[in-house]
Amino acid sequence: MGPGDASRGNANGVPLKDETAEGGLAELRHKLRTQRRLRLVTLFSLAALVLLALPAFVGLRAASSDPVLASLAALKVPSWAAKGVENQETGSTLCIMECSFRERKAESDRPFKETAGVYTEALTKAGWKQRKVEGCPETPVAPEEGTYSCWSRDELTLDLAVGLPGCAVDQISAEQNPTAGAAEELPDPGACQGSTVRIKVWNKIEDRRGEKETTPGLVGVTPDTVLSTDDPLLSPTPQAS
Repeated sequence: MGPGDASRGNANGVPLKDETAEGGLAELRHKLRTQRRLRLVTLFSLAALVLLALPAFVGLRAASSDPVLASLAALKVPSWAAKGVENQETGSTLCIMECSFRERKAESDRPFKETAGVYTEALTKAGWKQRKVEGCPETPVAPEEGTYSCWSRDELTLDLAVGLPGCAVDQISAEQNPTAGAAEELPDPGACQGSTVRIKVWNKIEDRRGEKETTPGLVGVTPDTVLSTDDPLLSPTPQAS
């Protein structure tokens, strides 16, 4: 065994250091540290994505869902009274140029009197209060054709109209104008059942019904000023004799 061999082993010839093994361990430690860094970077990236994206998602969802329409959808009415629901919304919730106007239409399987009763109960339980106001309804509703009522809650006003179904309206129109209805096949009156529900919601500041004019108008014409005849300057000049 030469001097170089002795430097790499002990008296029994066992190597003191295995350079190949140490190189492999160093490379393994480097790989482990690199993988650990990648995991940490990935974890922090996902956390940042969740923290940034979640509030944006919640805000977008809140902005896209109107709370008034949501409250109408939450009315506790039977399923048979809320079929084929259609919602419409116009204007701005911040009343920019025009305040929001919401309209909800639904179909009911049962007659309008029973349907109006369940909606009246649901609105009352939801905090709406019925009100009698001039201009509600704008045109009278015949008792045999439907019901119309007005409500208010907080800064909102609501109109509830429950009437005959569309097929019944067509049938009445045909009876009143037989010539126009002859060209179309009308539904069987016995098969025409149910009713139609229409709900309209305004902001109170745009619902002017029932308000009285409080600004005083013209109360008369101001009379001309009457000049006193006691003023010597207004007396006629005496004529020379």
